[in-house]
Amino acid sequence: MPRASAADLPQDAAAELPRAAAAEAHRPSAADLPQDAAAELPRASSVEFLRVSPAEFPRASSAEFPQPAAPELPQALATNSPAPTPESAPAAQLAVDSPWLSLLPSTRLHLRAALAPPLAGGDRIAAVLRVPGDQRPHIIEGPTALQRTAGELRAGLRAATDHLSADARALLPGLVVGDTTRVPPDLQEAFRATDLTHLLAVSGSNLTIVLVLLIGPPALAMRAERRGLAPRLGLSLRTTAVLGGALTLAFVLVCRPDPSVLRAAACGAIALLAIATGRRRSLIPALAAAALLLLLFDPWLAHSYGFLLSVLATGALLVIAPKWSAALQSRRVPPRIAEALAAAASAQAVCAPVVVVLSSRVSLVAVPCNLLAELAVAPATVLGFATLALAPFAMPVAKALAWCAGWPTEWVAAVARTGASFPGSQLDWPDGWGGGLLLAAVALALLPLARRLLRHPLALIVCVLLLMLAVLRPAPLTRVLTGWPPPGWRYVLCDVGQGDASVLSTGPGTAVVVDAGPDPRLVDRCLHTLGVTRVPLVLLTHFHADHVGGLAGVLRGRSVGAIQTTGLQEPYEQALFVRAQAQAHGIPVLTAAAGESRRAGPVHWQVLWPPAAQPPAARRSVGGPPAAEPSAARRPVGGPPAAQPSAARRHIGGPSAAPPPIGRPSVARPAPPTEPNDASVTLLVRAAGLTLLLPGDLEPPSQQALLRSAPGLPPVDVLKVAHHGSPYQDPEFLRRVRPRLALIGVGADNGYGHPSPRVVAALRAGGATVLRTDLDGAVAVTGEGGDLRAVTSRDPL
Repeated sequence: MPRASAADLPQDAAAELPRAAAAEAHRPSAADLPQDAAAELPRASSVEFLRVSPAEFPRASSAEFPQPAAPELPQALATNSPAPTPESAPAAQLAVDSPWLSLLPSTRLHLRAALAPPLAGGDRIAAVLRVPGDQRPHIIEGPTALQRTAGELRAGLRAATDHLSADARALLPGLVVGDTTRVPPDLQEAFRATDLTHLLAVSGSNLTIVLVLLIGPPALAMRAERRGLAPRLGLSLRTTAVLGGALTLAFVLVCRPDPSVLRAAACGAIALLAIATGRRRSLIPALAAAALLLLLFDPWLAHSYGFLLSVLATGALLVIAPKWSAALQSRRVPPRIAEALAAAASAQAVCAPVVVVLSSRVSLVAVPCNLLAELAVAPATVLGFATLALAPFAMPVAKALAWCAGWPTEWVAAVARTGASFPGSQLDWPDGWGGGLLLAAVALALLPLARRLLRHPLALIVCVLLLMLAVLRPAPLTRVLTGWPPPGWRYVLCDVGQGDASVLSTGPGTAVVVDAGPDPRLVDRCLHTLGVTRVPLVLLTHFHADHVGGLAGVLRGRSVGAIQTTGLQEPYEQALFVRAQAQAHGIPVLTAAAGESRRAGPVHWQVLWPPAAQPPAARRSVGGPPAAEPSAARRPVGGPPAAQPSAARRHIGGPSAAPPPIGRPSVARPAPPTEPNDASVTLLVRAAGLTLLLPGDLEPPSQQALLRSAPGLPPVDVLKVAHHGSPYQDPEFLRRVRPRLALIGVGADNGYGHPSPRVVAALRAGGATVLRTDLDGAVAVTGEGGDLRAVTSRDPL
């Protein structure tokens, strides 16, 4: 779970804290507060004015509220900095232009903020300052000359990459200085799925590339045949070490003092000291000394997973990789390939147990993806640093170098996206330290087997082929081996954790997707297992993250005709995220309104809710030629309503019948809802005799209004229970629809108590069979009438 930040507090959190007289402090930090400060804050006075100086860089917050996000200011402003997630990334993108994010360390400013305890304890954060979203920073003293120069260099790199393609523009600053502000959520997720995120966290590899340019290969640094720029410039060993130290200091300033940067700088400084004194250096003691010195300087690094992963990976490269490389070379593997394979495999083996603790998954494509990405990392980094150095003085030359660096950078992005697109790229694994110890035990148990496989090439080839099948997971093979999905499925409620993602089959390889769940990986896996490659329509019932956060997974590698949403653009960050995803893929965005009828293949549906402010759009065929009636006027998400012709309604009970619509004309139209859940698009779906009701997260007030506006609403075969089975359900609504099958999309051990036992009991009392994704996995519906059948992925037979 991401750590809470100031912006994670509710909008009125400041009002909940007692108010008192103004206070002023000079350069405060978390260490200035007593250890029990967090416990005292709810009873203490809020801070009206502070004079502060950020010690780190501001980062965008993952706020869920729709107003401009309160900035997150680390350390000196005592906030947390959660890692970006697919759900939080839209908020981060929204705040990129915030004036708070342009603040540099050592800047002194005067601000007004509410003081609150952190929502997560156990780290260096003693308190949180919540800055009002409409407050702009009042700077009383600018940053130091060094910080200002470093900021100008980073800004020059961003400016020099503005003309590159989207992926290169986003990634190149990340590869060079760790600037990930432009990296979109889907690319971040691809890097996580392939364990390439270390490329965006500046570390020893970046510093090594810089120093190698100066001193040449480290093994020759103190010999007469040493290489690099230093001997060509006639520099002595001591001068070379001093210049290397200056480069290391500049590296830390420009790339910012993150744990991996500090560890790399400390190791590099010790190695340079060995060169200056003429003594042979031993890298293992250097690593141990660097880690010890950094922990003594900042004991909180002992709580940093980034620091732990950095030290473990470096240790694996120094201790394990040489032995594995020698073993491969002894079996006639070319030296360069053996070294690269041993480095990637050893780092992955050592770091994977820690990664499991954080993400509860194991990447099956990490080693090949790292091998392929490393081919382009060095040229991209070298050209990127050259661009960084020249941008302030010769922008045209810097842009030319950035264009050259864009090619290898795009290769890295393509490797990440391709690796993440495979349905078996990640293997779910138990989380926590128990899961990490289990993975470590499995890795140790497999080592003897790996040694034996190296002696038997045929068995090794068979294992590689089996691994490829596990990663690719061809849908026909999966169906044969697991019995899932069942043949002739009509509707599937995917297992995407605490969220909703529904799939309506409209033909072979084609389906309409209703909601995308919170996780791109999970919904992508569901659609791949179902063999869906074409999606004529993605309908997002509302903009909460557990319904739209996985949109990138739906769009990944599939042909999508259109995205349709509710008219209420709240939360605004998520609505902006959907619009950005649609724009990036060139997909039109439509707005749904009650009364609208559509069809895709044999599937017909009618929008029952929310009410339209204007006459509803005309019926049209999704994924096929337009119907005879006038087509719906389109408008982008968040744009002004377009004038739409009145709907030509069509009965959805069969391909040719045309009885009256479910709703009835009314002079007093229902007022459009103002809350996201109540604005959920509600669909009544029929396909060859099967009737389904999909109400999104509709709450009781809107459920009651829906019953009033659609008095002819019939009982249904299948109900996707609203709001994950929360206790907020209208009893009359459940009695009216009387489902035979009630499906609940819910995450295991969720903190909301979903589904409500009372709601489950009421559904069963009404004659419904209740299935839930946390216990049964994905649920597929087949047949019709008396042959209606539900098949679960955890018990498909």
